[in-house]
Amino acid sequence: AISIAPLDDGLLLQQPQLALIAESPLFGQRVMQRRRREKIRDAGENVIKNLTELREGAPVVHIDHGVGRYQGLITLEIEGQSAEFLQLQYAEEAKLYVPVASLHLIARYTGSDDALAPLHRLGSETWQKAKRKAAEQVRDVAAELLDIYARRAAREGYAFQDPQLDYDTFSAGFPFEETPDQQAAIEAVRADMLAPKPMDRLICGDVGFGKTEVAMRAAFIAVHSGRQVAVLVPTTLLAQQHYNSFRDRFADWPVKVEVMSRFKSTKEIQAAVDQLAEGKVDILIGTHKLLQDDVKFTNLGLVIIDEEHRFGVRQKEQLKALRSEVDILTLTATPIPRTLNMAVAGMRDLSIIATPPARRLSVRTFVMEANKPTIKEALLRELLRGGQVYYLHNDVKTIEKCAADLAELVPEARIGIGHGQMRERELEQVMGDFYHKRFNVLVASTIIETGIDVPSANTIIIERADKFGLAQLHQLRGRVGRSHHQAYAYLLTPPRKQMTPDAEKRLEAIANAQDLGAGFVLATHDLEIRGAGELLGDGQSGQIQAVGFTLYMEMLERAVKAIQKGEQPNLDQPLGGGPEINLRVPALIPEDYLPDVHARLILYKRIANAADEDGLNELQVEMIDRFGLLPEPAKHLIRLTLLKLQAEKLGITKIDAGPQGGRIEFAADTPVDPMALIKLIQTQPKRYKFEGATVFKFQVPMERPEERFNTLEALLERLAPAE
Repeated sequence: AISIAPLDDGLLLQQPQLALIAESPLFGQRVMQRRRREKIRDAGENVIKNLTELREGAPVVHIDHGVGRYQGLITLEIEGQSAEFLQLQYAEEAKLYVPVASLHLIARYTGSDDALAPLHRLGSETWQKAKRKAAEQVRDVAAELLDIYARRAAREGYAFQDPQLDYDTFSAGFPFEETPDQQAAIEAVRADMLAPKPMDRLICGDVGFGKTEVAMRAAFIAVHSGRQVAVLVPTTLLAQQHYNSFRDRFADWPVKVEVMSRFKSTKEIQAAVDQLAEGKVDILIGTHKLLQDDVKFTNLGLVIIDEEHRFGVRQKEQLKALRSEVDILTLTATPIPRTLNMAVAGMRDLSIIATPPARRLSVRTFVMEANKPTIKEALLRELLRGGQVYYLHNDVKTIEKCAADLAELVPEARIGIGHGQMRERELEQVMGDFYHKRFNVLVASTIIETGIDVPSANTIIIERADKFGLAQLHQLRGRVGRSHHQAYAYLLTPPRKQMTPDAEKRLEAIANAQDLGAGFVLATHDLEIRGAGELLGDGQSGQIQAVGFTLYMEMLERAVKAIQKGEQPNLDQPLGGGPEINLRVPALIPEDYLPDVHARLILYKRIANAADEDGLNELQVEMIDRFGLLPEPAKHLIRLTLLKLQAEKLGITKIDAGPQGGRIEFAADTPVDPMALIKLIQTQPKRYKFEGATVFKFQVPMERPEERFNTLEALLERLAPAE
């Protein structure tokens, strides 16, 4: 019988014999999707583009002239027209003015320290040599990358079946609303898995932003197709936590989840291994023990790797061997630079989850010299609101003394101690007690870095924060702020004199990146502080240092594309130069329209980087929306960029036009049909003529800027080869 009643869960009665089944276990619950879903532009692209933040004095790379320092935007009058230029300073006080239309020729120099950036002499050979050397190395790296990539692409991966209805029911069991980024990541992973090619995707999202849910849905698809899933985690504690959450999430499904960790006896582990080999275990979670030879899967379909940077080189090699065979999903809060490089270079697919869940606040971060009054105030502030505190002291020998000192400082605190040299059972007990609030201050070593979720712990105090790497600090800070209370992180340092410059930079980067979703930005900072590391080998790369990271990546991307097409990468071809166009019209974003120099720069860069007419139109709409109707010079700038895009397709290197006419220079390999030009000359010989082999001249009166644009747009339209 079917009846309508306000019942959430079903029940089973013995007397009378009656089974009531409620609607929710049958259909799953749907979270109300009330928030407006906006079309979020590719988060990765925005983050990468915004790295154009230039401060005066910051080193930049000009593709043709090398590394100089950015000195600000200035407006100059040229041929009676005002235009905006970037002023760059090179060695021996030489200055170079770069028109904003050529912003794509400039990249931020991210190698090592800003102060150590090599300034080049204008017109000297050093830059060309450095560029040449980098280009040669790029070619080798590209070939090697493509070899891995081609092996992956050539192998038939396994196309999982699409578990439509079951998948929807499983997804509905997620108790929160997916954020737009999370939804995009889930869909990307699903598409990858259903395609017959091995997946290799990196999901980068901050601590607590819902990466695990992405992994669980991937695991569901794999198990539904009868394949096994391995979940690889760096620490025992995390394995246990994942085991609990996977078991809860798959509780309603006939899926067997097992864990291999130090908390299990040898006998239990052996039983799990045997069941795995018989195909009775669907999802196995564990530390690098999973990679041992005696662990045999019957048909492994998906490997989920959590926090890849915590695994050693050998383990990574073992993973690499799996790469071309099975689907791999990597989750990370701060991607390691090398992984980031590969993702940015398009070798691995990258999904960024940058939108925080609703009602989450970012962690307030303070970097300060260690002193007792501050520590006392921080502890009391948290304890008085009923919360708990992590106190990080990373030296097991003195951890007892540290706890005793704290007890003296704040007598009302109930203090527990946890570190990696304790016996497993003991450590598990301590963590459990802290979770159940039996004490409210946990003095611990970095073992808490990937610990259990404690929603009421909202303050973390880190001693000697200068000793930690960026990824680690970010990870530790992510231990707090898991609920909707304001969380605090105190990074305590020794006096400045005792810190290395790199440590200072790291602390500055972490203090500045307080926003939720800062992991990606931090990894990019890390890349700048440490240098990028060779993409494939273990050696650190000197070439990236010479030309700067952005330019290196651009060269690599082009080399990869060339080899993919089966061509030899052309190392001398000017990078992204694009045609030069001068119509003698003012084309700039006027200062009175947008006074903020920084915002102007970013807009110039975005306009210069626009890939097609749609992109430019979107930008135009955005500008009108943000700053009001476009003034004439800004309209000219947009039209000029559009002309440039047209000219680029036609293999035109230069257009020069004024009130009486102009000239167009073609490259040797232009797709324009010479007959089209000859026809034009035959029909109107007074108007058009050739000058040399590659220059085409035209004489047309065009006094107003409008006429110049119209004439050239029409002319390029006529020259475009028929589709």
